[in-house]
Amino acid sequence: MQEKSPLILTRKFDEALAFAVDLHRGQPRKGTGVPYVSHLLSVTALVLEHGGTEDQAIAALLHDAVEDQGGKPTAEAIRARFGDLVADIVDGCTDTDLFPKPPWRQRKEAYVARVRREPAHVRLVSAADKLHNARTMVTDLRILGPDLWKRFNAGRDETLWYLGALVEAFREAGTTPIVEELARTVAELEVVSRNGRG
Repeated sequence: MQEKSPLILTRKFDEALAFAVDLHRGQPRKGTGVPYVSHLLSVTALVLEHGGTEDQAIAALLHDAVEDQGGKPTAEAIRARFGDLVADIVDGCTDTDLFPKPPWRQRKEAYVARVRREPAHVRLVSAADKLHNARTMVTDLRILGPDLWKRFNAGRDETLWYLGALVEAFREAGTTPIVEELARTVAELEVVSRNGRG
């Protein structure tokens, strides 16, 4: 098997990293003091490790920017600075750009239905996002036990429903190694959530 040429990240990636850090600088991960940028970097690493392009990695850095940091004006800034492909991927990872946000279940059902129709490059970034979230939940659930669920707008059952529904939607669209890793992680989360601290 021939080795793939290495992906060389350009100054465009550097600019996106700085932009993402600036946008999310004051935002912690829910219920923690951990800077939100840790999640963005983890999702970006997963995208790159699963064969993503520079534009997909940039979209991973910015995947929560519209939802969490300014809605439509932020979406327009991303399109102007980083191009249509990056902006389209970010849009595909955004469940709403409205403020206030619509009810949680309504947003998530709509997103699950939509992700089935998204192109593969959007599903890669979305699956990386959900995989990092699920991994973090497994780790935190082992430490905190059921208190973990107090961090989230949705409780345990709703969160597990959403992640399971996403796994099904990703698989229907065409499974990949990252989707199967997500499926394994969600199954582990379900076991740990039943057993308390695992």
